[in-house]
Amino acid sequence: MKRKNNKNPWQIATFALFLILIITQLYSVRSRLIIRLPFWERFSPVTSSPVPLAQTVDFAKISGQIQPADGVELPIRWGNLGQKLIASGVIDLAKFEKLFEQQNLSDEDRKLINGSDNGNLKITSHNSQLILDLLWAIGLGNKNHILEEGPINQDPANTKNFASTGGWQGLSVGDPMTHFSRHQFITLTSEQQRLVEEVAKGVFRPCCGQDTYFPDCNHGMAMLGALELGAAQGLTRDELFKLALVLNQYWFSQTYLELATFFAEKGISWADVKPEEVLSAKYSSGQGYASIRQQIKSLPSVQKGGGGCGA
Repeated sequence: MKRKNNKNPWQIATFALFLILIITQLYSVRSRLIIRLPFWERFSPVTSSPVPLAQTVDFAKISGQIQPADGVELPIRWGNLGQKLIASGVIDLAKFEKLFEQQNLSDEDRKLINGSDNGNLKITSHNSQLILDLLWAIGLGNKNHILEEGPINQDPANTKNFASTGGWQGLSVGDPMTHFSRHQFITLTSEQQRLVEEVAKGVFRPCCGQDTYFPDCNHGMAMLGALELGAAQGLTRDELFKLALVLNQYWFSQTYLELATFFAEKGISWADVKPEEVLSAKYSSGQGYASIRQQIKSLPSVQKGGGGCGA
């Protein structure tokens, strides 16, 4: 007598489908895990954690590139411009010297204020504020089309209220606006003026979103003075951008230390970064710098140096 087969074919089919579903889900999970790994890690076991990127950035080297310990000699001669600033009243000597009486300026630095026959300016971490203020005075007082017809003077009634103009109050003889674009400290040819305007529109500063063509703060006005001096003394377009970057590195040391770190993380040495590129709005404007800063994986610690938009 044959035994009766009690197995229901529908039960077998259901059980088989259930097994297929389980196997499919397990394979799907495993696939998703593998896909998330880099290709070269999918078929090899993880043996150790990657080295943190911060360990690959030489902050000491970068800091030395941004602010060399011995300073940087700038390619612009100062001559007797300090004396001219005093004689014209753009600088009130007594008030200006009082501003720096606590800083223990060197004899060489003091000579810049009221001496003659000065050679090229040299900027250091110690005298960067003095260089800033002297160039600010030149930018403010020197007669230039940028001040008279540019965006800073589009509303003449408001020109006096900018940090670069009103901020000079108390350091000049009389109101700062009586010296605004009034003195011929520097004479430019039409080609040199064109060059200054072109470079000024490409040099931004991280304290705000403006370029040097709109010198509404002390850094912008000082940079304008530096570009005028450089152009008058024969600097080329590339040399003016290089000059501007050196000045910004001392005036905004933390900003450029972080920007140099950004490039280092990408394997680019600071020496290989083009000044015109890093001075553009993408990197050196307030907004551009803030955006780049969010991408830096190993932010350096805060360094001493730089200053705000005031004397």
